[in-house]
Amino acid sequence: MKQLNRIKIVLVEKNKTAKWLSEQVGRNVTSVSRWCTNASQPDLETLFRIAELLDVDVRELLHVEKDKSK
Repeated sequence: MKQLNRIKIVLVEKNKTAKWLSEQVGRNVTSVSRWCTNASQPDLETLFRIAELLDVDVRELLHVEKDKSK
């Protein structure tokens, strides 16, 4: 599965849990767990809210893979 976000990694770096994040954004733990495993993705508004809560630039939540063919 292709990694699209780094939410799980940033949560660990900030010593926060998926349960904490679910409470902060008002979503159930299952949804946050799916974001953490890249099974689904949060909408942009939620992604910006997560960045704000974790005190990081939203770009730190995204996994960027550079095109190696260039």
